[in-house]
Amino acid sequence: MGYERVLLSKYFAVLEENGVANYLQCKQTPVSFNPADSLENLWVKHDEALKNKIIQDTKPEQSLLDLKIELASRMFRNCCFCERRCGVDRTKQPGACMVKESLVSSEFLHMGEEHVLIPSYTIFFSGCSFHCVFCQNWDISQEISGVYIEPSMLAEMIKQRFFQGARNVNWVGGDPTPHLFYILRVLRECDVNLPQVWNSNMYCSNETMRLLDGVIDLYLTDFKYGNDDCAKRLSKVDNYLQVVKRNHLKAYENGEVIIRHLVMPNHVECCTKPVLEWISENMPNCLVNIMSQYRPEYKAYEYDDISRPISREEFLTAKMYTKTLSLHEI
Repeated sequence: MGYERVLLSKYFAVLEENGVANYLQCKQTPVSFNPADSLENLWVKHDEALKNKIIQDTKPEQSLLDLKIELASRMFRNCCFCERRCGVDRTKQPGACMVKESLVSSEFLHMGEEHVLIPSYTIFFSGCSFHCVFCQNWDISQEISGVYIEPSMLAEMIKQRFFQGARNVNWVGGDPTPHLFYILRVLRECDVNLPQVWNSNMYCSNETMRLLDGVIDLYLTDFKYGNDDCAKRLSKVDNYLQVVKRNHLKAYENGEVIIRHLVMPNHVECCTKPVLEWISENMPNCLVNIMSQYRPEYKAYEYDDISRPISREEFLTAKMYTKTLSLHEI
């Protein structure tokens, strides 16, 4: 627990009321912008405000969070939240993720997450930027279900969960990436000092990562594959390593990180070891969770290599390799 507190020092500072969640600081950062400004000018003002962050004691007329919401609204009409960049106007039709408006499939105090997070107020959205053939949450990631909750109402629910002992707000899915416009509007209505957790496959666009900067406290990431071929075959995505490595480095620079890696049958050599090696070389001060709970779900039985649970030997090999690389395992 000692090194966890060091590597997640900002997260624990907020929990212990010695720090302020990023999104609250974002709301107190003044920015002057005109909604009629060009997209290019809005991004310039956004990046300048992030770089020269000035936090007021009182709420400004226009805040950095307001500017992020304006930028997200532009992206929503020409969707580029993830690297599929489908360009759909989601006020009119769903994107490649199948998401039009944001629907909450479930929300509850989750006691099954990493121990430093629980109890975690976990908000599950439907829809996903991936189409994993083995998805264990396929009923919400590959199908659209749930209810629309007004941002002000979900903000009130967050407040109530805070009083019930939640240690964070955990945005997940599916994947939260298609829902960023909605999430930012919820946070505009929030006022509780809770860390924000981005629980994602990290196939976000560069623009999305810029909007998350200054809002998210802890990135709870999923680093699945050690090569593009496996990613293409099993999750139907292109340029996986380029995108996910880039975004992990941005997360590492802008916040604190816990990386999850799900050990999969017959993928220790091609995926697990390369992923762990890259983390060791590029993100030595993050936490890593080696996960053993793979089981064949959804369409996995149609793929011989992943049609069985992992073996004890495969999991122990992954655990030993983590120790060999001196990674900080949670």
